[in-house]
Amino acid sequence: MTAEVKDFVRSDRAQDDIAALMLGLGERARVAAGVLAVTPSARKDEALAAMAAALRARSDDLLAANRRDMEAAEENGTAGAFLDRLKLDPARIEAMARGVEDIAALADPVGTVIAEWDRPNGLHIERVRTPLGVIGVVFESRPNVTADAGALCLKAGNAVILRPGSESTHSSRAIHACLVEGLESAGLPGDAIQIVPTTERAAVGEMLRGLGGTIDVIVPRGGRSLVERVQSEARVPVFAHLEGICHIYVHAPADLEMAKAIVVNAKMRRTGICGAAETLLIDTALADSHLKPLVTALLEAGCEVRGDEATLAADSRVKPAFAGDYGKEFLDAVIAVKVVDGLEAAIGHIDAYGSHHTEAIVTDDEAAAAEFFARVDSAILLHNASTQFADGGEFGMGAEIGIATGRMHARGPVGVEQLTSFKYRVRGSGQTRP
Repeated sequence: MTAEVKDFVRSDRAQDDIAALMLGLGERARVAAGVLAVTPSARKDEALAAMAAALRARSDDLLAANRRDMEAAEENGTAGAFLDRLKLDPARIEAMARGVEDIAALADPVGTVIAEWDRPNGLHIERVRTPLGVIGVVFESRPNVTADAGALCLKAGNAVILRPGSESTHSSRAIHACLVEGLESAGLPGDAIQIVPTTERAAVGEMLRGLGGTIDVIVPRGGRSLVERVQSEARVPVFAHLEGICHIYVHAPADLEMAKAIVVNAKMRRTGICGAAETLLIDTALADSHLKPLVTALLEAGCEVRGDEATLAADSRVKPAFAGDYGKEFLDAVIAVKVVDGLEAAIGHIDAYGSHHTEAIVTDDEAAAAEFFARVDSAILLHNASTQFADGGEFGMGAEIGIATGRMHARGPVGVEQLTSFKYRVRGSGQTRP
């Protein structure tokens, strides 16, 4: 047997081993999902409380695991925005724990009657929320997704299989251990929240094929290449967005100080999140009064500004914007700026370059804001508020498993309600159909 044939055989055997490993995860998750579907709310909340306690109690372990991931990322020359998403500190661990507790405090969606009505023949019909089943989450860099996704899926009665990126593997596994501790302390199966024990890319492929029919939906959280792969290869439904190309449009009349505060916050609060503003559109009617102050505020906050001719004229520090800058997700302290001729032009620009994620309008004109809301087709729209509010926690959902920009089933922050489906219950008294 040649060396090439031996390598092929070893590769083929490794693929079979990963397929068997992943199928086992799926089968155990399906069993756990059956348990969770009928688990009382109090038991789920008990598990969530124990998870939050374990996250706090194991804070030192989480920080140590995260240091390993951070050191490896830094050695690989990873960009600053990526490092910010990867980093854990005591405040972020506490925020994770509070997020889990916030999810526990939410109303349990399972069993909720969405609608009910009576038919002339006496049948009583109810539409009732039910768990989706088993959810696969494939994510990159942010270890807190482990806690958010695990807690949200549990609250909605779903089992979940988590596949973190290799860059966050130590942090994610440490967080996962806390979640399993919480589950088992409440008498729930540890298999309800599983983490893929290999960093091999083939494991993702197995998840996308559905693990023998055991996965009901896939949620990808990461860069464009990951999401594109998931959307092209998945054989199960997907909740996803490709990019967060978020716009702010400043429309006349608009309070300048409010506009400055919103624009700087939307871009600079955290530049590496999908709700960060990437393009600023300024109405031509405000070019003389608002353009220079807004550009100056961004520059002084440490943001690189790339602009059209009008923006270049406003400040010598502005760099020229090229066509590719409009419609680009920088995920960094960089923003593209353009002066547009009115609401129609602003909406046209967003339609051409946006990703249907989040857009904001800053204006005192209520009619203009109403038209913006009616005509812009994005999952989240804001009036006189920062795009950084595009977050399930800020929406009162406790947390989110991601932001969906599609039009089917879930759109916007995917929280506990979006992680359910429904069924119909029909009650009769002996009716037969003629």
